[in-house]
Amino acid sequence: MDRRYGRAQGVAAAAARHIQTPVLDIAYEDRGQGFPVILLHGFPDDVRAFDEVAPPLVQAGLRVLVPYLRGYGPTRFRDAAAPRMAEQAAIGQDLIDFADALRLDRFALAGYDWGGRAACIAAALHPDRVRAAALIGGYTIQDTVSPPQPAAPERERALWYQWYFNTERGRAGLQANRRSLCRLLWQTWSPTWHFTDDVFNRTAPSFDNPDFVDLVIHSYRHRNLNAPGEPRFAAIEKRLAQRPKIQVPAIVLYGAEDGLGAPPEDSPAERALFTSRMARRVVPGAGHFLPREKPDAVATALLELLGVHR
Repeated sequence: MDRRYGRAQGVAAAAARHIQTPVLDIAYEDRGQGFPVILLHGFPDDVRAFDEVAPPLVQAGLRVLVPYLRGYGPTRFRDAAAPRMAEQAAIGQDLIDFADALRLDRFALAGYDWGGRAACIAAALHPDRVRAAALIGGYTIQDTVSPPQPAAPERERALWYQWYFNTERGRAGLQANRRSLCRLLWQTWSPTWHFTDDVFNRTAPSFDNPDFVDLVIHSYRHRNLNAPGEPRFAAIEKRLAQRPKIQVPAIVLYGAEDGLGAPPEDSPAERALFTSRMARRVVPGAGHFLPREKPDAVATALLELLGVHR
């Protein structure tokens, strides 16, 4: 195992394991025994995001699996000629493929950002597989079929990185400045989180993955109709564009100080997307990287959903 991926501050990291799916060689960490819980990181982050979430779950008798998403850390495409794409349907399928490879019939999920979207997709399309989900950031399934509509100016400003990545200058900028750019996003998306250089430097090598730039660029272009998706996911993207309901037991979490935007109102439209929502919580003192900032909020939500006591 590459030592760069081996340890987080104060927490012994599990040794990275690998498992093959039809498309990927997925690196992941595996701790504990019992009912499986899959924790999914976002952009720009890696498995270290859940170092403080995993221990209470393991102590409660659960098995905790934390994969590196496509384009991060040691995860690699099996086929050198495979298209380097990262549309939402692909990330969601990666999750199901990961569970299939591990022979997990049912599992619980928690995720945020890209990982939160993958969890939403799995919960919506595979309710027979997903026992429960802690969804950080709420319902984040996208409509990648209809022309995107402008948001409020403040929201458009917060999404500057997406517009940047939709230009060739943005691709070149991410390639040349991936660590400094990702660090800036950490700082601006979680403005009250004062992380150390050591914390960032433990995750930053994951951005050196050879496919990181291509996949990030494709993700943000595809959702804005500026890049084609994989033909095999066309039907799934159309289904996701209809905003399928999430019927599994869910707890929705938001960081109160998320630099990408304040949590939305608890509207009837949002509630209608969750037929079995157990709770909706806005976590004070947390921004976008909620598992790092308030790990107990994530662990507590999962334990409640699974009916497990500490």
